[in-house]
Amino acid sequence: MYMLRRGAISYDSSDQTALYIRMLGDVRVRSQVGFEPERRGSHPYLGVDFRTLHSRAESAGSIPARRIRRLFSFQRHLLSSRFLRGAPHLNPLHILDEDYCGQAKCMLEKVGSWNFDIFLFDRLTNGNSLVTLTLYLLSHYGLIELFQLDMVKVHRFLVLVQEDYHNHNPYHNSVHAADVTQAMHCYLKEPKLAKSLTSCDILLGLLAAVTHDLDHPGVNQPFLIKTNHYLAALYRNTSVLENHHWRSAVGLLRETELFSHLPAEDSLNMERQLGSLILATDISRQNEYLSKFRTHLDQEDLCLGNASHRHFVLQMALKCADICNPCRPWELSKQWSEKVTEEFFHQGDIEKKHKLEVSPLCDSETNSIADVQIGFMTYVVEPLFAEWARFSDTRLSQTMLGHLCLNKASWNAMQPEASGSSEELESEQEASSRALPQGSPQS
Repeated sequence: MYMLRRGAISYDSSDQTALYIRMLGDVRVRSQVGFEPERRGSHPYLGVDFRTLHSRAESAGSIPARRIRRLFSFQRHLLSSRFLRGAPHLNPLHILDEDYCGQAKCMLEKVGSWNFDIFLFDRLTNGNSLVTLTLYLLSHYGLIELFQLDMVKVHRFLVLVQEDYHNHNPYHNSVHAADVTQAMHCYLKEPKLAKSLTSCDILLGLLAAVTHDLDHPGVNQPFLIKTNHYLAALYRNTSVLENHHWRSAVGLLRETELFSHLPAEDSLNMERQLGSLILATDISRQNEYLSKFRTHLDQEDLCLGNASHRHFVLQMALKCADICNPCRPWELSKQWSEKVTEEFFHQGDIEKKHKLEVSPLCDSETNSIADVQIGFMTYVVEPLFAEWARFSDTRLSQTMLGHLCLNKASWNAMQPEASGSSEELESEQEASSRALPQGSPQS
């Protein structure tokens, strides 16, 4: 039995945790070296009968797949080039007035606050939150000048990354990537990391956050496997999505030649480390990383002067950033919970339509948002953030744990079988709020 400080949360690290994670798709990862980067295919994953998709493509005998990929690459290059030259586009963005730009700039000045509202920021930037936020952070850390990055290439890379997120996905879209990047920035500012990480570590951490779900199809790995999708075959059913995100990111890095001015060995090393960070977000490896993290903390042998230890801490920071939604203030956390559950249920509807076995957590008839969130918080989020608080016992860590307690209590109160009185609920929330430091600005 593990207890969090101040008695805020307790959890049982039992077989239930492993079972819950296996429900999300349990596979093991094998390291990958030497590869062809993925190119964006703009595949319409949702609403397609995957069982006939490949046979249709094989029998169509039309445009070769390689030519199609080249066409998409050319179209992306043309779009970004026009954008950078200021040439008009067929579907121009609405021009933002000075009030919107001014409010967005004011928000960026508080980008390190834990209650940063990424939804509002995305509206203020007209759907360009990922590009705007990342450009600001790269400048904030002085990475543009330090690595002598070409601003035209940087901007083109970020535009293509944002474009390659599927914004019709309720959850896995560019706003989620921007949210994870903002959370990563908060963790990079924590005292232990701020005084230990190198500029290369910071650059890799931000790039990994920006690209960690690149070209996500809006369905999970088990869905791709049981529909015989080509990505599942390509990566042998092993960390299918994470491998695709990584190699898609490398494809854009090479397409834009962002690191072409660096020695080839340095550029390849950065690509490999980027892959190591993105692959760490595979939820099926949660227990593996958590056990290793816990062992380091128990033995007190984490040395941030060691490059491999710093990289491991970056992996854990990215894992925290990726699933930190339950640790945000309720107004933000609830929106994310609704979006991710909507995406789950959408997948379940597709599975029902095509007479496939409905994946766990994806059946809207047997699951509710509260069910999904309580299980996720209990078996995935709480154990991870308990150990992160041991590693970095700061105001931010205690704030996150406090929000986690309050949010879990709120979802519990929404359960149909919840019969406790309002007084009992208020008492529970008051006890949970003690995890928040007194007078904390929640930042």
